[in-house]
Amino acid sequence: MTFYSCFDGQGKVIARCQTYQDIQVLRRMGRPIVEVREMKNEEAVVCSLTSSPSDFNLDY
Repeated sequence: MTFYSCFDGQGKVIARCQTYQDIQVLRRMGRPIVEVREMKNEEAVVCSLTSSPSDFNLDY
């Protein structure tokens, strides 16, 4: 399973998403996503153990 971290213009993580469709939804909602990076396996494991990465997105 692949997860993505979304960053703003200052390099701060503003969202973690599981699909590019999630990222597009956030962009349409006006989130200032400047960069998207695929998470490393060890980072993605934390998301799958704690909950869905969409839980991190408070705008959902």
